[in-house]
Amino acid sequence: MHTVHPYLLRRTIKVAVVGCGGTGSAIVGGLPHLHQALIAGGHPSGLTVTVIDGDRISAANCVRQPFSTSEIGLFKSVVLINRLNLFWGLDWQAVPQHLATGHDLHNDLDLVIGCVDSRAARAKIHEALTSPYCGIGYWLDIGNNADTGQFVLGQPLNRANKHKAQRLRAVSELFPEIIDPALDDDQQPSCSAAEALERQHPFINQTLANHALALLSRLFRCEQMAYHGGFLNLTSGASVALRAEPKVWSRMRRKRQRPSF
Repeated sequence: MHTVHPYLLRRTIKVAVVGCGGTGSAIVGGLPHLHQALIAGGHPSGLTVTVIDGDRISAANCVRQPFSTSEIGLFKSVVLINRLNLFWGLDWQAVPQHLATGHDLHNDLDLVIGCVDSRAARAKIHEALTSPYCGIGYWLDIGNNADTGQFVLGQPLNRANKHKAQRLRAVSELFPEIIDPALDDDQQPSCSAAEALERQHPFINQTLANHALALLSRLFRCEQMAYHGGFLNLTSGASVALRAEPKVWSRMRRKRQRPSF
């Protein structure tokens, strides 16, 4: 069982979302609901969120992602944050650039949510969060293929977490190949909406995002967590929880199960 760091119940929770494509935009769109729920439940100030993504909106993004043709050419991160700030009265931030080095992730963050679509991008997040000097407590990674995916909440091995015996294992520890850039297939982004839908089920991103947001809700409401992630398959309808137990982590490392993107 795992419960949240107690100090996160007493001050603003600082969150960075890296990537706001199909899954990232769904996560970003759900975070204000989590923010409001925390405040309604007695949290003093809820969340503050920074979205990091250097991609601009293309025509292919206007089917599976929450963008319109009138926004083509604008930065995804800026459009999403401006929309949420106006609607909810927030003061969240957009950083319209790609994550270049670990220095782009400020050390005062509490949670980094990775919604990237390559192992090279994950490797940058891993490198930043496992630095001995890093004090970021949590890393939530979300990835998918055409109709399967996984979400894993971990406590990366760094200054903040190194002495915790029951530390939640991060995705890069359970699946080392997920941060190996040599395994990237270098496919170019879909150039049309039809091609994008052919490559991915239209609701895989939202489904994963909802499961991940529900997990964060349990974490920040100080509930005991028996699981810290899961695996989804929209073809079979199967959903398998990732138990927060050392024996499960050991078994997974031996089997070296292969995750999605």
